Amino acid sequence: MRIVLLSGGSGKRLWPLSNSIRSKIFLKLLPSEDGGKESMIQRVCRQLDDAGLLTCTSIAAHRSQAEIMQNHVGGRILYHAEPERRGTFAAAALAASDLHAKGLAAADETICVLPVDLFVEPAFYRMLRQFPAVLAQSGADLALLGTKPKHPSSQFGYIVPRPTDGSEPSSQAYRDVEQFVEKPEEALALRLIERQALWNCGVFAFKLSFLRAHMERAGLPFDYEQLIRRYGQLPDVSFDVAIAENAQRRVMLAYGRDWRDLGDWNTLPDYMGSRIVGPGYLSSDSDHTHIVNELACPIRVIGLSNTIVAASPDGILVADKSQSNRIKQLLQDELPTRYGEKRWGSCLVLDESPAGGSDAGGTDGMPDGRPEAETYTLTKKVDLLPGRNTSYHLHRRRREISIVLSGTGEFILESAHRHIQAGDVLQIPAGAKHAVKAVTPLTFIEIQFGTPAAEEDIERFAMTWADILQA
Repeated sequence: MRIVLLSGGSGKRLWPLSNSIRSKIFLKLLPSEDGGKESMIQRVCRQLDDAGLLTCTSIAAHRSQAEIMQNHVGGRILYHAEPERRGTFAAAALAASDLHAKGLAAADETICVLPVDLFVEPAFYRMLRQFPAVLAQSGADLALLGTKPKHPSSQFGYIVPRPTDGSEPSSQAYRDVEQFVEKPEEALALRLIERQALWNCGVFAFKLSFLRAHMERAGLPFDYEQLIRRYGQLPDVSFDVAIAENAQRRVMLAYGRDWRDLGDWNTLPDYMGSRIVGPGYLSSDSDHTHIVNELACPIRVIGLSNTIVAASPDGILVADKSQSNRIKQLLQDELPTRYGEKRWGSCLVLDESPAGGSDAGGTDGMPDGRPEAETYTLTKKVDLLPGRNTSYHLHRRRREISIVLSGTGEFILESAHRHIQAGDVLQIPAGAKHAVKAVTPLTFIEIQFGTPAAEEDIERFAMTWADILQA
């Protein structure tokens, strides 16, 4: 069996902490076993490892999240890079195709896909081991995992079991599915619950050959290279709608313990282990209110109940928890992000402004290395983790000045190698190859001078420090 974690979404429901790069699964808000904090993806990988399933696990996510994924889980799981976001059906198809192309999944391999934003006990992941046997015994196309609803909700899909006639063996672990309903209105949800329907946990198991046959019938390529080229033409729908609602033979397993979808500010705060994360204060009459503050300045909340106050460099949200999902509709456009995580650490945009009308423009060939038409400055605070390094790269349309604030490291500029420490100033002309490595935690202020497009102006030549030293 191959397990595929699906990490989709636009990063809007947990704004301002989440964004298009740092989606909700990367927020370190959940209590970890060592008393600190861990992200959703770190918790899921830890639990899968405990269940002995991590070695057969991979994850499908947008290609822009490759570096932050490595920062959270390292190289422990295979990464299926989506060229664009198309919904969970396309992500599952991409993962299955990639596994097949790499020789990691044959036609009769069981593929199990599930979301990352779950908060469950270890028993949940141990249940996944039952899927290959259930598919074989039942002859079903699709196996699902459901849990007993706590109340009627339009936020989840519902799995309606087929009424039994008493002929099924009492030891049978699964039940046939009569109907699958994706996110019904609450009135319909109540009627479904009366028919013993379960909430869909977002877990689907199937043979790789089943998904491949579905794609061929739909005129979609299964070959990995063709799929990548035509990825933007795949239906932008969920796996639930594309597959689960239409599969001919479906069975389900029932999970009887606590299950939570931590996808919004209405549910996540109850699992953070603290009502205040970051600098803040809550008055005693602020019932069921939480503060999540990534800023240095404290937040004080007085007399507000059932409220989420979340602050990051990207913005501040104050909302009634029950209404917090409305933020997704308010954020229609892609917003610029000021904080980002990389494989080597993190960076924070402190200021972005025009160059002040100076006539400091020149050409790439000028002695001071100034690029042509400097029209803006971008100032960042950069934190490198010990032992990590940036790539060996250059920028043609911007020059940089970096001031080391703390820590020690190594700096290479056009093959000239030196040690750096607090107080050092690094001058990087446009067109010059350079790289930085942290020996201890290294923090510096980076000021870029160039054009607005210069942030995307990068040419990489080596990634590992050993390769950089040989370059």
